[in-house]
Amino acid sequence: MNALLWAAGGTGFTFLMTTLGSAMVFMFRKEMNDRVQKIFLGFAAGVMIAASVWSLLIPAIEEAEANGQIGWIPAAGGFVLGIAFLYALDLLVPHLHPGANETEGISSSMKRTSLLVLAVTLHNIPEGMAVGLSFALAAQHLGESSAYASAIALAIGIGIQNFPEGAAISLPLRQEGMSVGKSFFLGSMTGTVEPIFGILAVLIAGLIAPYMPWLLAFAAGAMMYVVVEELIPEAHLGEHSNIGTMGVMGGFLIMMILDVALG
Repeated sequence: MNALLWAAGGTGFTFLMTTLGSAMVFMFRKEMNDRVQKIFLGFAAGVMIAASVWSLLIPAIEEAEANGQIGWIPAAGGFVLGIAFLYALDLLVPHLHPGANETEGISSSMKRTSLLVLAVTLHNIPEGMAVGLSFALAAQHLGESSAYASAIALAIGIGIQNFPEGAAISLPLRQEGMSVGKSFFLGSMTGTVEPIFGILAVLIAGLIAPYMPWLLAFAAGAMMYVVVEELIPEAHLGEHSNIGTMGVMGGFLIMMILDVALG
């Protein structure tokens, strides 16, 4: 129960940050500046890379070794399964990325705006899982305050990068002709999958606690798929892509500092 409450609070914070980011549509009626968008996308990628390593893969290896297992096996296996999971969703769920004209996934008659919302929603699934699993792991180590501190650091990091992500969906929806209020609402709703999958992750982890290393690595693999498949390429579109690179470095640095300082 304690892990559920912590996971609900952590993913509730990340959802709140998505909502605050979506509220930028009330302040900026025009399309987001291309350079700013590259920084935001790069920053989100950097946070997710650091979180995958420090908050998920390293704890997965340490947890496996503490249980007498070979550390790299569940880390590598779970990582591959996480990639396969996101790859399958990418192939099956119809979605459209902001700025793109070609729909991905199976063919669908859904509106362009709905496809845009689905694209961002897919990204948020592994983020919610990561936060939930971090708190589930902390609950298994009640005597170690650093475990909860590390989970809190992850929630803060994911929440920080959710702010620009919220703006990155609500503003394009507004540009598609949707009303300001509806753009804000749908942008905010893309974050609802984080509490849902965060709490589900805690429940699953409680049932199969010995497989926690696999679950942590699974979340890491899913997050890295999003980073490499979409965030980094989109942060480097067009000329002067070094601004996106600096965003990646900044996000990585901040998430690393958060995890090490609070953990």
